[in-house]
Amino acid sequence: MNITKEQYARIEKYFPVQRGNVKIDNCTFINAILYIAENGCKWRALPEKYGKWNSIYQRFKRWCENGVIRRIFNALQQEKIIAIKVQVLALDSTSCKLHPDAHGAFKKHGQQCIGKSKGGWNTKLHVVSANDKVIIEMHLSGGNCHDAPQGRISIENIGDSYLGIPYLMDRAYEGDKTRELCQSFGHKPVVPPKKNRINPWEYDHELYKQRNIIERLFRWLKAFRRVCTRYDKLDVIFLSFVQIACIFTWLK
Repeated sequence: MNITKEQYARIEKYFPVQRGNVKIDNCTFINAILYIAENGCKWRALPEKYGKWNSIYQRFKRWCENGVIRRIFNALQQEKIIAIKVQVLALDSTSCKLHPDAHGAFKKHGQQCIGKSKGGWNTKLHVVSANDKVIIEMHLSGGNCHDAPQGRISIENIGDSYLGIPYLMDRAYEGDKTRELCQSFGHKPVVPPKKNRINPWEYDHELYKQRNIIERLFRWLKAFRRVCTRYDKLDVIFLSFVQIACIFTWLK
């Protein structure tokens, strides 16, 4: 898995200008990060053709903290959103198991959305998508956090940007607060009521079938092993690997 020169040319303008005696060019550097993201290996296992592993890691960490990866992600995200007609918004979350190495960072070094659920230590990735490839909004929470409050954060972040577009959500988001918030921004919540609801509502069964778009999105995201399992202590690093996975997929 490598970015070609043609693909690199599309994002070259978003990279910092290289100055001084830099041995590793930006194209080689991005391919090194892709290797780590795809294989989920340790930084020390990075093949020598990419250069010194510690130099790659330090540059990647610096770019994550300075928002370089996020800037490339945002630019390609806007290209994708403009290129499609947004007809539905699918809201859901997926749990990423925590590797033992991801524990132990000091709080002063950065945020760490890590929590213990029945399945063990996890990080949850919350996503709103327009189809099986295009992410509209995403953020992290601890694995012990309930989906509904985090879903409301996603809805508030998007606001009324897609007025009238229905939200496709599973039963985890069927609470009154979530549906009312959805409607307050001009969206139609398409969500099945829980079976113990005293006054269940009708919903569009055919439209709800499209909710599988977000499940397909999670499937290709987790093909990148650095996303499927969280090895990184800090949120900014882990979220950057999610963004790297999106960047490569959108460039193809």
